Amino acid sequence: MAENGGASAYGAALAGGGFDFYKFIRQPQTIVRVLSWVFALVVFACITTEGYVNPPSSAQAKCIFNQSDSACQYAVGIGVIAFLACVGFLMLDVYIPFMSNAQDRKYIVMADLGFSGAWTFLWFVCFCVLTSQWSHTLDVIAFPEDAARATIAFSFFSIATWGILTYFALGRFRRGVDDVSIPTYTETAPEIHTPYPPTYAPTTYTPTTYTYPSNVPESQKQPPFTSNLPPQSDTSYLPPKY
Repeated sequence: MAENGGASAYGAALAGGGFDFYKFIRQPQTIVRVLSWVFALVVFACITTEGYVNPPSSAQAKCIFNQSDSACQYAVGIGVIAFLACVGFLMLDVYIPFMSNAQDRKYIVMADLGFSGAWTFLWFVCFCVLTSQWSHTLDVIAFPEDAARATIAFSFFSIATWGILTYFALGRFRRGVDDVSIPTYTETAPEIHTPYPPTYAPTTYTPTTYTYPSNVPESQKQPPFTSNLPPQSDTSYLPPKY
C-alpha cells in the first residue's frame, strides 16, 4: 500500500495543474484580500496627503487628529505594512497550488493566519485611537474633516476584512491538518509467483482401476474390453461357389 496523505493539504488540491485566473479572482479570499489592500491604501493616502496641517498657533505641520503625531504615524505604518502584505499574500495565493511540498504550504498558511489575526487586532487599535483623538480635536473646522472621517471609516472596514481573512486562513489550516492526519492508501497489484493463475493451475490425472470381488469364480471373470468378433485369420471360412 502506498500512502498519499498530505498530497492535497493546505489548499493544494490541484497541485501541479494550470492556473485559472478567472477562477482565482472570483474566490472569496481573493476578493476580501483585494478589499483589504484598497482600504489600507485609502487610510495611509488620506493621512499622507491631508493628515497634516499648519495650525494658526504653530508654523509646524501637525496631525489633524488632535495634533497627535503618534496617531497619524501609527495609522500610516499600519496601512503601509497592510498594503504590502496584501500584495505579498496575493502572490503566495497564486503560487501555493503549484507547490508540491505540504510542509512549505503549511508554513505559508500559518504565516497568513498569524499575520491576519495580528492585523485584525492592530486595525482595531488604530480605529480606537483615531476615533478618540478626533473626538478630542477642538477646532475641527480648520481641518479637512472628510479625510479624517474617511480614515476612521476605512480603519473600521479593515477590521472586518482582516477578520474575514483570519477566518479563511484558520479554515484552510484546519482542512490541511485533517488531510494530513487521515492518509489515503492505494492497493498494489498482487504478485503471482506461479506460471498459471490459481484458477487455471494444471491438475494431475489419476487413472481409474477396476477390481473384481474375490468370491467370483475364475470361469465367470471376463477381462474388460474383450472383443467377441472372430479373428480375421480364421481358415474355416470358405467363399461361396457359383
